[in-house]
Amino acid sequence: MLKIAVVALGKIGLPLAVQFASKGHQVVGVDVNEKVVELVNAGQEPFPGEDHLQEKLSEAVANGTLRATTDYADAIPGADAVVLVVPLFVDEEARPDFGWMDSATRDLAANLTPGTLVSYETTLPVGTTRTRWQPMLEEGSGLTSGEDFHVVFSPERVLTGRVFADLRKYPKLIGGLDAQGAERARTFYESVLDFDVREDLDRPNGVWDLGSAEAAEMAKLAETTYRDVNIGLANEFARYAGDNGIDIYRVIEASNSQPYSHIHRPGIAVGGHCIPVYPRLYLWNDPAADIVRTARAVNAGMPAYAVGMLAGAHGSLTGQKVLVLGAAYRGGVKETAFSGVFATVRSLEEAGAVVSVHDPLYTDEELTGLGFTPYQWGDRVDAAIIQTDHAEYKELSADQLPGIATLVDGRNMTDPANWTSVSRRVIGVPAEAGTDA
Repeated sequence: MLKIAVVALGKIGLPLAVQFASKGHQVVGVDVNEKVVELVNAGQEPFPGEDHLQEKLSEAVANGTLRATTDYADAIPGADAVVLVVPLFVDEEARPDFGWMDSATRDLAANLTPGTLVSYETTLPVGTTRTRWQPMLEEGSGLTSGEDFHVVFSPERVLTGRVFADLRKYPKLIGGLDAQGAERARTFYESVLDFDVREDLDRPNGVWDLGSAEAAEMAKLAETTYRDVNIGLANEFARYAGDNGIDIYRVIEASNSQPYSHIHRPGIAVGGHCIPVYPRLYLWNDPAADIVRTARAVNAGMPAYAVGMLAGAHGSLTGQKVLVLGAAYRGGVKETAFSGVFATVRSLEEAGAVVSVHDPLYTDEELTGLGFTPYQWGDRVDAAIIQTDHAEYKELSADQLPGIATLVDGRNMTDPANWTSVSRRVIGVPAEAGTDA
C-alpha cells in the first residue's frame, strides 16, 4: 500500500484521488478551499456531473482510504508519491500565469521528504518541469532531484464528466527528468490505474514512457492543439460553404469516408479548460507557429460570426430581444470556462440587442452571477442563438419561444421541421437549406 498525496481537489484532482484510493492505497487530498475539504471528508462531491464520482467518493471516505486537508504538512511528509493537478491560467497573449502552481510547489517543497516521486499532471509549456519545478523543489526542500526525490511530468488526458472511463481508455503518458524517475512513475501509475484493451493501438494500452519530460509535455499540447487547428479548419470550410450554396456537413461526411481525412465539426464556439487554452501554451514556446495562431483566431471569432449571421437573416438587432440558449461550454457539463456564451452575449450587446440567457444546468441566481439576464420560458423573444449543445435543446420548437422570427443554430442540432415558421440558419449550411420558411 502506498501513501499518496493529491494536490488540488478539482474536477480532475478529486476523481484521481478517488481512483488511487479505490486501488487500496492511502490517499490524502490537499486543497486551499476549506469548503471543498469539508465536503470531501463528509463523503459529498463538491461539484455535480462527474459520472460515478459520488459513489466512489462515498466508498473511499467510508473505508478510510481517502481524506482531505488544507495542510501540506499533514499530507506531504512521508508520501511515496505526490500528484499535482493545480490550475494554470493563460491570457490572450499566450502568457501563462504560474501563480497558483508556484505557490503549491513551494508549499510542497517545504514539506518534501526523501524518497518521494513528484508527478505534475497540469498541462504545461514544454520545458517547465525541468527548468521551473525541479529547481523550485530543490531550493525549497534542500534535497537533490534524481537522488533524494524524482520529478516527472504525466499529463491528464481526461474530460470532465467521464474521468473514470477516460483513465481506463487512454494510455498514461509519462516523461521523467532521469531514467530512475521514469521507472518510478511507471511502477506508480501501473499500481493505481487499470487499462482497457485497445486493439486499435500499435502497442498495448498502459503506461507509455516518452523518454523525457519535454516529450510528455509536448504530447499533451500537440494532441489538444491538433483539435483546435482541425476545428478552425472546419470553421473556415463552413464559412466558405455556407456563403457559396454548399452544405458543409455533407462535404465533411464525404471527405471522412476515406481513412486519411478526419475533419471535425464546425460550430459557434470552442470552449472549456483545454482546447482554447493549450494552443496558447504551445504558442508561448513556439511564437512562430502561424497555423496554430490563425486557427485560434478563427475559432475565437466564431461567436461574432454567428451574431453576424443572425443580423443578416433578421435585420437590425437594435432593441431586439435575443435569447442565447446555453451558458455552458459543452452540452451536459456545468462549466463555463472559456464558453462561447461570453463572446456571443458581448457581440449581441454591441449590436444593440437586449440579451437574455438560458441554461438548464444553471439557476437564475447562477446566471445572474455570471453577469447575464436569465430567460423565463414563455417570455417573448425576437430571435435566438443556440450556443450549447444541451440535449434539452434538440427537440426545441418555435412555438416554445413566443414571437421568435429568427434562429441561428450554432450547433446544428435542431430539427428543421420544428422551425418552419421562422428563418433558421446553421453555420456551414446555405440559407435555403437552413430553413423551411
